[in-house]
Amino acid sequence: MDAAAPYLTNRADPTAPGQVLGPISGLVNAADWLYDHWYLLTLAIAVCWGGGELLVRRLAANASAQRMALELVPTQHFDPSLEEIFRRGVQLARASTAMPWWAPRRAKAVQIRLRADGSTPLRYRIEGPAGGERLLSITPFGPDVTVERARPILDKPRDHVVRAEFLLRGKPTEPLREVPLTPDPLQPLVDAVADLRAELGDLAEIRLDIQRAPKWALRARRLQLMGAARRSERREAQRSARWLRQDAGGIEDSWGWQLQQLLSDHPSPGSGRRLVMPPVPRRVEPAEALGKLAEDDHLIRVQLLAMCASNTAGRAQARLAQLQAALDVFGGRSRWAMRGWRLGPWRIGADHWPTRLGFERRWNLGHCRPPRSNWVRLEELTGLLKPPTTHCRLPVLASDLPTFSLGKPELLLQGIYRSPDGRQRLVATYAEETLFEVGVGKAGGGKTERALAQAIGWAHAGGGLVFVDPHRDSWPRALPFLAHETLMPRIALIDLGGLGPHPQVSSWNPLGMHHGQAAHEVVEAIADAYASALAWDDTTAPRALTILTAALTVLIAVNEAACQASRPQDQATLFHIRALLTDTAFRTAALTAVADRLDEETRAWWQAVFPTLPTDAFAVVLNPITRLAANPLTRAFLGQPAGVYNIRAAMDSRMVVWVCPGGNGPTDRLLTALLARDLLRAARSRRDTPPEKRVPFRPYFDELITLTGAAPETIAAMFEDLRKYKCHIHGMTQLLSRLPTPVRQSLLQNASTLATTAGSKSAIAPVTAEWGDDPSPDRIATMERFEHYISMNVHGRRIGPIQLRGPHLDDVFTTLARTQQAGALHRAALANAQALPLKKLTERAAGQLGRVAAFLAEHSPADSTVHLQKEKEFG
Repeated sequence: MDAAAPYLTNRADPTAPGQVLGPISGLVNAADWLYDHWYLLTLAIAVCWGGGELLVRRLAANASAQRMALELVPTQHFDPSLEEIFRRGVQLARASTAMPWWAPRRAKAVQIRLRADGSTPLRYRIEGPAGGERLLSITPFGPDVTVERARPILDKPRDHVVRAEFLLRGKPTEPLREVPLTPDPLQPLVDAVADLRAELGDLAEIRLDIQRAPKWALRARRLQLMGAARRSERREAQRSARWLRQDAGGIEDSWGWQLQQLLSDHPSPGSGRRLVMPPVPRRVEPAEALGKLAEDDHLIRVQLLAMCASNTAGRAQARLAQLQAALDVFGGRSRWAMRGWRLGPWRIGADHWPTRLGFERRWNLGHCRPPRSNWVRLEELTGLLKPPTTHCRLPVLASDLPTFSLGKPELLLQGIYRSPDGRQRLVATYAEETLFEVGVGKAGGGKTERALAQAIGWAHAGGGLVFVDPHRDSWPRALPFLAHETLMPRIALIDLGGLGPHPQVSSWNPLGMHHGQAAHEVVEAIADAYASALAWDDTTAPRALTILTAALTVLIAVNEAACQASRPQDQATLFHIRALLTDTAFRTAALTAVADRLDEETRAWWQAVFPTLPTDAFAVVLNPITRLAANPLTRAFLGQPAGVYNIRAAMDSRMVVWVCPGGNGPTDRLLTALLARDLLRAARSRRDTPPEKRVPFRPYFDELITLTGAAPETIAAMFEDLRKYKCHIHGMTQLLSRLPTPVRQSLLQNASTLATTAGSKSAIAPVTAEWGDDPSPDRIATMERFEHYISMNVHGRRIGPIQLRGPHLDDVFTTLARTQQAGALHRAALANAQALPLKKLTERAAGQLGRVAAFLAEHSPADSTVHLQKEKEFG
């Protein structure tokens, strides 16, 4: 028992030498084994790391599959404030965490995609977690930005692709440059992709991933920065001490200091050097060392990726260089720089191994793995947190404004657009959306030339039109470009200028019923035209309107009877109003012949009221007719019983009609008013045709001031009503202020296209006011000749105002010119209008009263007793 005690005591004592050396020896042996078999440890670590990375990638890919996409479409007046943009940034940062708890951090991000592929100037798209859709759909930008659910984008493979990742270089604690909102911070990026060509496969896209940083990463970054700042301060203190000692040693070793010691009465004791106190390192302030990382609020990590592609060699690389230059705008003491290494002319970056696979994975899946230097505050990203604003000058692409092609009836030529890269193209609007058009500008500025080019292009595409030009200059200008065999059967000329020794004139009977018009519509059209040209209304001239309406009713009834009797050559004209009012025999014969065609109220007026009217009551009605009859041209044109001019038939058969009234005097204004009112009546009569079968027709009115002086209410009604009947008005004028108020208000309200050339600021101001004075009158007033500012409607939205060069016929339609055939076209146009020599038409008009009287005599009751009774009744 006593012999075993020491053994028991030794086993129970933990401080015994054997108990301590045993575990240490085991650890040493294990370390020695691991040292000899290090590759096994490395393999185990690699397997664990690889397995963990695969697991994380799988989870991140599953989380990315639940992402959603929104596209933000701003209006032209989108102008957010800094506070609205900042709030949007807060929403994006908050939405980045709306992921399942198991999602890896690389999947917890919101991505802003700025994309240009030639279809739009710059698409602004946001992709993020599906759980953040509600948060991201409601923006602080209000109604100026439309948020739409976006579909996935499928890109076709391009032949040439370049990639780049950007990181922050410079002092890591310094913010990016504060870029003002005016002009738009996105303008450099928009300019960089302004010359993209979709037909070449050009594509450029920038993706900005926003991620809320983990606290431990931020603390680690702060510790790193603080440590670097302290080391820098210690190095600076050591450098200062070294320089201080060198300076002190240099002074003591100098001849001057030694001489001073010899001459001094009390030299400093001792032979050693003076003691130098080294400077103490300055205390590092966290706010100064950490800069923008000092505060936690609104601090995020970002990842900035870019990709450019094209089917043409060199264009993708050039585009990437443009994007890099655009990002330099945001640079200050901290700037965006392309990640990688440069070896002479070669750059090793995201396009090369080993970083390319990681780049493509992040690009395709939307993962965010930012460099450790990419820490920013939301205020630094204000330029990228919003779509393009009203202060951004967007290029006009073919998808915004189609390219004009001759012969396509769906396109309407507008002008020549010069793109940012200097290329020029003819642009157009869609005909079905160009309802009404207004062109303003000084004389010789190019507004008529532009209208002629548009009309000629429309005619060659098979469209119908009427070009009303009081001065006739447009006809010889357009003649060579319309002189084509396929167009000659469709072109008619109504020329009342009386040019040449033997003028030829067409014919028109406003009262004619041989085209099947409704009687009441014809009466209303003529009476309204008179009232408009002579400023009559129910207050100033009620009796004159009554007399004219009653006379027109009787004469149109006579014409209906003549047409039903198959004798259209015996119809009455406007000039027979005088005979009806002043010639008792003619009046009695007319009323007797058509008594059964008149309603009871009309017959009662002629029986009871007309005999009581004084003779001078007719002067106000007959005076305009007398002036029309005094002009041989208008008498010949309006004095034919069965006129050829039929604007309704021209509309339905796609005719190209040129109407030259001949002047702007009082007589010409009355004729213009009659023509304008007849056009309005004819267009409204198309209600008898189903809307889908109505053929589009385009009246062009040159010199609106002259035309509206004759028929202001008629022109205003055209701009208000004719859209329903597919009759689209194009008007040109020098001054909007000279137009009557109803016309000016109607055309500005309904104009699909509004254009102006250079002119005085007072003349241009009404147009620029419609554009919010952007561009300003000062800018437009200094434009060159043939330059236009135009706003247009395309796909239901307004394009512009943008600057276009007006198309010059000799430039854009050079291949259409047929100068040798111009004479043939002129003769064909007169033949299509059935124009006859003026002398022949004048003789026919002079004898028309006798033919009408003969017809009435033949159709009056044969009983003389009845005839005498009718003559007594009608005075």
